[in-house]
Amino acid sequence: MPRWLRGHGGYALALVPALLKLPAYPLRLTRWNGDEESHDAISRPTLLAAFANTQFYGDGMCIAPQADPVDGQLDICRISAMSPFKLFYMFPTVYFGRHLLSPKVEYSRATRVRIETETPLDIYADGEFVCETPAEISVLPGSLRVIA
Repeated sequence: MPRWLRGHGGYALALVPALLKLPAYPLRLTRWNGDEESHDAISRPTLLAAFANTQFYGDGMCIAPQADPVDGQLDICRISAMSPFKLFYMFPTVYFGRHLLSPKVEYSRATRVRIETETPLDIYADGEFVCETPAEISVLPGSLRVIA
């Protein structure tokens, strides 16, 4: 997709057909909050799981409205299985962070996450392929210094 289109709604245009055929996969998330002893594991059919340390991605989608890039936490937005019709109508709410009002959306925080699936699934970061599941994701606090 041309750069000018990506910057002017291209992500939304590309996402619409994908939403209509998006399958849910059994996904197990193990979340740690601090030490190795403090963790939980939740497994459920998942359409999308996003791990963020900032609020926005794509074309201004506010996938993690409570994210703080300096708190050392990953914000986790997990969308459970739902009909393509409901997902299609929920999609615009992501631009305003209102998707968190849906009972199909689970939002949490963790210092580290392990993702496991029955069959390997691709993991992307900023639209680029990174690896397959299983994988661990974490934030390294204080590793980016910004002058404003």
